[in-house]
Amino acid sequence: MLSIKKYGAIDIGSNAVRLLISIIIEEKGKPVRFKKSSLVRVPIRLGADVFLHNAISNENIERLHDTMLAFKLLMKSHKVIRYKACATSAMREANNGKEVANAIFDRSKIDIDIIDGEEEATIIAATDIKDFIDKDRNYLYVDVGGGSTEFSIIHRGEKVMSKSFKIGTVRLLNNIVNKKTWANLEKWIKDNTRDYEKVDVIGSGGNINKIFKVSGKAIGKPLTYFYLSTYYKKLKSYTYEQRITELDLNQDRADVIIPAARIYLSAMKWSNAKHIYVPKIGLSDGIIKSVYHETVSSKTL
Repeated sequence: MLSIKKYGAIDIGSNAVRLLISIIIEEKGKPVRFKKSSLVRVPIRLGADVFLHNAISNENIERLHDTMLAFKLLMKSHKVIRYKACATSAMREANNGKEVANAIFDRSKIDIDIIDGEEEATIIAATDIKDFIDKDRNYLYVDVGGGSTEFSIIHRGEKVMSKSFKIGTVRLLNNIVNKKTWANLEKWIKDNTRDYEKVDVIGSGGNINKIFKVSGKAIGKPLTYFYLSTYYKKLKSYTYEQRITELDLNQDRADVIIPAARIYLSAMKWSNAKHIYVPKIGLSDGIIKSVYHETVSSKTL
């Protein structure tokens, strides 16, 4: 008996908005399989509005409306049967976040759930992370976003603690992360990793995925602290324009990749990790799995 269906996940982040469509394959006597079918990313960068002006601008409201309408049509064309749309740091901090979400529902019928940092960390931890970890090792899972970064401690294959910090790439670009926030993050990482003899970092997010791709490393192999720090220094030595023309980075990646690398390097330094694994999973993957296992609410198309 074979069952094949499609689910959708919409991730409305501070730097970009994404639609992931996944195929769920159920076959009697075998574990369920999740296969990515389509991924669309639109770099709206809501955080640039919210973290500086506390509200989403009219221009970006219209762009978000258009994007949600497009996502609705794409899901319909793909015959998606269930979906969940989650908005994170930027929309939850925007004075007009709920108003924008309601307006989008009125126009496109896409129901947006504005989630808090802890729920975001929990959904991310619901990914296929267990397929990438060794139960005999300890990990610090780091998911870097535009407005916040979610951290989870994984011990013996299980998440034992999670916390969200308001340190993200768009915030750092706009110099709105203070020293106290960095100090709190450093303390949290050191306090929660010091009892483990050895910790590896698992990194997720578009920027670390790009760095991993550039490295040429085989899937499953980690990047070293030395490689990441060397690449970070290389990025900083180039101008924004040179990162686009000479390093072949997209214009919406060429600026945020530097603060992202800084966050990963800080996490590695404070946890004494020498390696970072990059399984290429994130919030969208967690949404798909959470919808399938019915640990979160979802909507039919």
